[in-house]
Order: sequence, then C-alpha cells, then structure tokens
Amino acid sequence: MTNSLPSTLGLRHVALYVENLQACEDFYVNILGMSVEWRPDEDNVYLTSSGQDNLALHRRTGKLEEQEQRLDHLGFILKTLDDVDHWYALAVQHNVPIKQPPKTHRDGARSFYCADPDGTVVQLIYHPPIAAKESLKRK
Repeated sequence: MTNSLPSTLGLRHVALYVENLQACEDFYVNILGMSVEWRPDEDNVYLTSSGQDNLALHRRTGKLEEQEQRLDHLGFILKTLDDVDHWYALAVQHNVPIKQPPKTHRDGARSFYCADPDGTVVQLIYHPPIAAKESLKRK
C-alpha cells in the first residue's frame, strides 16, 4: 500500500442476505436503535444509525451455496466501557441469543457477541481508539 492513496472514511455500509426480513428489521430497529432510511420494495430495506452508516437487508430466496461469500460478524462501536454491559442487559432482556458474554480484551476493548434473528453474529464493542476519536469529533 502506498501513501499516495487517499484515506477512506471507514466501513460505513454492510449488506446482508436474510431469510426473515421482518424479524431482522425488527431486531436492528427495535433493539439496536437503527432507523429505516429507505425501503425500495418489500424485499429490501436500508437502515442507519443517525446517518453515519448504512445496513442493507436483502431478502434471501433459496439456500446460500458453498462458494457464496459468508460474513463473520458485524460490529457496532459503543461510546463507553459501561455501555457494553448496558447493551448486554438489554439483549438478555429481549431474549437475544448470546454468543459470548461481555469480555474485556487485552487492548482495553470490551465487547459481547449476540445473534440477530437470522443467525448473523453481531458484536457490540467499546474500542478505546475509535471511541476517543469520536469523542474528539463531538467537542
């Protein structure tokens, strides 16, 4: 990689194929607090968190084939270390499947993993360098 490349603004868009579009939309809107940005038709919806990102949910028809791309997990950045435990409690309260309970990582980050209704793994994470940068932006 050369220094002549312009920097990106970071990962701001993810698209997922989902079997149960309504249940997944409900999860991201009603539990994670996203809002509908655009619904072009009954098989697609685009969600956002305060206009800073974009999550597209596309209704999957049929089974995924072996050669098709798979997603490991999505990550949502949290503002503070304590937010991780608050979000965890909310997920448990809403019977969200927990994949891994809160854990503090060796770099000072703290996170937990859960699953959306379609089984996509979602990480809610406080990551100190990103949180510090975002905090400076807001000042």
